[in-house]
Order: sequence, then structure tokens, then C-alpha cells
Amino acid sequence: MAGLLRALVAVAPSILFATSIAAQEASEPQTLTSPDGRMQVTFRLDERGRPAFQVKRLDVLLLSGTLGLEFAGAGKLGEDLRVIGARREERDRTYAIPVGKASAARDRHRELIASLEERAAPHRKLDIAFRAFDDGIAFRYLLPQQDSLADFVLSDEDTRLTFTSNPSARFLRLSDFTTPYEAYYQTEKVWDIRPDVKPLIGLPILLEHPQGAWIAVTEADLTDYAGAYLVRPEAHPQSLKTVLSPLPVESAPQDAPPGAAKVVGRTPFKSPWRVLMIADDPGRLIESNVIFHLNEPSKIDDPSWIKPGKTTFPWWNHYVVEGVDFEPGVNTATMKHYIDFCAEQGIPYHSLDGLDIAWYGGPIHPRGPTDVTTAAPSIDMPELLRYAKEKGVRLRLWMHWKALQPQLDEAFAAYEAWGIEGVMIDFMDRDDQEMVRWYHEVAEKAARHHLTVTWHGAYKPTGMERTWPNVLSYEAVLNQEYNKWQPPGVKGTPPEHNLDAAFIRMLAGPLDYHQGGMRSVLPANYQFRDVAPPVQGTRGHQLAMYVVYQNHLPMMVDYPAAYRGQPGLEFLIDIPTTWDETRVLHADMGRCLVIARRKGTAWHLGGMTAGASCTLKLPLKFLGDGSFTAELFLDDPAGGPTALTRREQTLTATDSLQIEMPRSGGFVARLAPNRR
Repeated sequence: MAGLLRALVAVAPSILFATSIAAQEASEPQTLTSPDGRMQVTFRLDERGRPAFQVKRLDVLLLSGTLGLEFAGAGKLGEDLRVIGARREERDRTYAIPVGKASAARDRHRELIASLEERAAPHRKLDIAFRAFDDGIAFRYLLPQQDSLADFVLSDEDTRLTFTSNPSARFLRLSDFTTPYEAYYQTEKVWDIRPDVKPLIGLPILLEHPQGAWIAVTEADLTDYAGAYLVRPEAHPQSLKTVLSPLPVESAPQDAPPGAAKVVGRTPFKSPWRVLMIADDPGRLIESNVIFHLNEPSKIDDPSWIKPGKTTFPWWNHYVVEGVDFEPGVNTATMKHYIDFCAEQGIPYHSLDGLDIAWYGGPIHPRGPTDVTTAAPSIDMPELLRYAKEKGVRLRLWMHWKALQPQLDEAFAAYEAWGIEGVMIDFMDRDDQEMVRWYHEVAEKAARHHLTVTWHGAYKPTGMERTWPNVLSYEAVLNQEYNKWQPPGVKGTPPEHNLDAAFIRMLAGPLDYHQGGMRSVLPANYQFRDVAPPVQGTRGHQLAMYVVYQNHLPMMVDYPAAYRGQPGLEFLIDIPTTWDETRVLHADMGRCLVIARRKGTAWHLGGMTAGASCTLKLPLKFLGDGSFTAELFLDDPAGGPTALTRREQTLTATDSLQIEMPRSGGFVARLAPNRR
């Protein structure tokens, strides 16, 4: 990969143009245009000296905004400002991606940084950076080093977005800042969102503008800051305003009222990027790499040890095994049974978890602190490590973050010595500044010990997987574990929600979703069950998740006997987990989604439907020269929701692929080039 990176840099070096603008000229409205000329953001100071901007696409005004920061004990920084300078830059660079939806990405953007200063004492300074991409606009706050603002406590952001023409919004309603983002997406017009019912809106939010644009709002490069949410201000029904997750009381400055301290810092300081992904089709947003571009480059010099792959995950099915002469559970015999299955099928990883406890005994032990380097008594860890190595399978470990935190360095050193592949860390349910810092500490220390990381009970991705490519996936979604139980108001994961996860949540980054359940049922026949639970949607719908979802460590959550002899198993086993290219072939929000992903010379296609059937004629121009053999797995409604039919055909780039998917259905296909 290091050689590929050097080659890419040699072919497409970073092209940077920078210009400065005099203060008098900069005080006038400044327009920044995307490289393709279709997107514009115009920055100005309004009549009150407030930073304000407008975003247009193809000369259509989509939204406007006002900007500012609120400091505890120091008032607002965002009014009575003057422009003291500005500079512009233009960049065009291509860089390699070790693990992602593409193996390389082109970051082409133009940037404007406006330097502002308060007219009155203490003359605090604030810079605001804007970037214009062909598929979006981003902006962030920059606090220069200054005597008038050294150490500070940020009490909130006053970032306000006002939308024209009342777009339709698809979003998560959340009750408070303690959340794993596990809720259903709702649809309302922006101007109709009630501010008094579950007031927080989780990111990303997806908006359909009446004049043909799709807009996703989220954030990128969340590093030393508080996670952002949106609220609908009572006095501004056309607007959404940013609010930040507060520090825990015990971590906040002693003189700060409860909940008032959001970010503690010292200048120079920068906020995360506030991101507006914009396109004429939601599929283009799924293809976008804007979130990736806005994060720091990889800090892992040689990422060749990071090997994405599938993992078994027996917790989901409640440790069901069949045809064995031992009692299944969190024990050595059960783990060996799964390791045997991994070795038999070529699955690289097996995950050790527990039934309401971790493999090492749980996050809080009644006899005192948990030792996360000691296995539960029912597991002979040295023997399991020996056996897995003999079989060519590597182990992963699940753990509660509270158990890991006090032993982070010791545990990661031990795991590296054992040959553990990586860890799944769970139940953080926070994105305040303290927790965000801990995420980055974990990622960095895991990288030192050659461990990959999956986040569950997590906040939404913001692109840290670019900086730390050992971070393979995130949950931050109501996923298929909810087919195991039924809290009030929960109906498992129906196909409509499965599509929402792809159209909305996946815009932020990789999506871990408890994939691979083999007991498909249609929503009308769904009943939750903890042991060997069902999944909603056909077998084709469930298989398609391995293509449609960007997930670099996808699970195979069912038990070995549930897979053997099942139609589609061969496709599931062979499907890659990182990609060279991604194209969305059809995107009908909430109804049907088809994605094509390339690995090497072969293309893999996956399609999913929700409440209606879908018949498509998919152009194949992306295939390039030559002919391809297509192997398709299609739903067979006559045989029930688990039935598939398999067909082969020869195709070229001049052909179209005819696909029929039933309601709650899907399909998968592999197109491999024929030898000349």
C-alpha cells in the first residue's frame, strides 16, 4: 500500500494555489465556487456584524446560515465583527485509502478563510473556513492564538441553518445526549418539526429540497470537541440550530453550571467541520468521499497489517449450536466449534462475547474491578488461542468500555502478545468532548499494538477511519439485534428501516449491522425471539446488505448449522469487505437501492427493496471492455422468503441487466471478466 500511495502522489500530486485578499476587499461579500462551478457559498457580515452565508446550487438558493460561538463567562463571539483579512486556496490531490468504499479518492476543493475581529474590546479574533467541493460545502471555526482569548470554556455553538422551500427531512429524534443513536428515522417537513418532542435531532439528517436537490447535514473531523446535534428553535421555525453534547458534571470546570460546559480548550483551536453534502440524487451522496476528505491523513505509516474480513458473532443467536455432544454457551467447546466453522468456510475471524457478560466476566464484577486480561473461568484462553492459530483463524474480543478504560495500555499489550486481531468496544453512549478524546486515544493505542477497532454503543462516524484506518466499523444505528427483543415502540428492523440505514446513517461512514441472519421472514409474519432470532426481509434482501452496506468487518451472526447447505452461502463467503470503487446504480429513497462495488476486476451488485416491488433495467456502462459472466442470486417468492434462484448470463458494457425484486426483497450478483 505504501508503494501505491507513492505512485498516486507521483501521478496526481497535491496542487495548491493560495491568494490573500486585502481587508477592504474582504469586507465585501465573498463567493466561493466549487471546482465544477455548480455549487456556491457566499460569505458576508450582516447588518449586526454577524457572520452569515448562503448556499446555492445551479443558482438555486438552498439555505442560508448565521455563525457564532458562545463562551461561558465571556459572552458570544459572533456579533459586531469586522473583516480584517481573507485568503483563498485551491487544492487537487489524489490519495490512497487502505480500507474503504474506494481504494483511492480525489480531494478537489476551493477554500476561503475569513479572518474576523470584534470591533469593541477585548477585540477577540475568529477565523471561519469554508470549503466548496463538487458534492458539498463545509465550514469550521478557527480560533487563532490570542491574549484576549487564551483558555476558554465553550458553552455552545450558535450555528443556525435556515432552509428555503420547506424541504422534507429524514432524521433521528433523540431524547437526550446519552444515546447510541438507536432509533427509527422519521420524516417531516423542516418547518413542521416540533421542538418539544424528543428535541434533539441526531446526525446525519437527510433533506429533499423541493427544487431537486438532496442535502445531508453532518459533521467531520470530530477530534477534541463535543458531538453536534440539531434542534428546531421555537422562534425560528424555518431553521435548525446546532447544540453540543455537554461534558459530564465531574469533568466540567468546577465553576460551570451543570450542562453549561461543552468544550474546554486553549487557543489556537479548531472546531469540527460542519458538512452539507449536496447532490441531485441521493445515490451521489452515498458515493461521496467528502467526510473522508475533511479528516487528517492516516497516521499509520504501514497499514498492511490491517486486513478487513468477516467474523462470526455467536452472541446474536444466543450461542445456538446443533449436533454436538457438549453444552453450548460461553465455553471453550463452543468457541472451538465456531473456529472449526470459520476454518471450514474461510472466515478469517471469530469474536468472543458473552450472554450479558463479556468473555472475561463483565464490565462490573461484584467482587471488584474486572480484569480484562483474564478470561471467564469457562474459557481456557491459552488453549483457545493455540487452537485458533492451528486452524488459521484469529480471535476478536468484545468488551464494555468501562472495563477497558482503566487497563487500556496493559490490555492492548496483552492482546497483541496473544495474537488477537481486534476489539469491539461497547456501551459508550456518549459523544461529549471527554468521550471523543477517548475514542482517539483508543484508536491510536490500538494501532500501536496492531489491533483493529469496531465501535458499538457509539456515536455516528465523522471520518476518524481516515486518520486511523484500523477503525473498521461503527454501529450508531438501531440494528438487527432488535429482532431479538421488543422494547416499547420497537418493531425490530423492517425493510424500510434497513433502507433508511443505507440512505441516511451510512452517509456518515461505515455501518455495522449484525448481518447474516438466515431465518428470513416477511414483516407481516415477524415475531421477535431472543434465541435464534428471525430477520425481516427475504434472503436476497439480507444477502444484499453485504454489498449495499459499507462495512469492513461484517458479521456472520448465525450459528454454523444455520448456514450449511443454505442457498447464497457461497456468495456470502466470497464477498469482499473493502473495495476499489463504488457506484450507486439506482437510488429511490425509502423504496429501492442498488449499489455496485468493484474489487479488482470483478464487480459485485446488491439491491434492496422495502414496501413495494421493484423492476429495473440497469445500464452496465461501468463494466468497461470485454465480456463478463454474471452470477445472480434472486429471490424466489414462490418458495418463501428464504428461497433463492441462481442464474448465469454473459454481459457487456453495452447491455442492461434486467432485475425484478419483490416487496421486502433483494438480489446479489457477481460479474467477473471472461478471459480473452
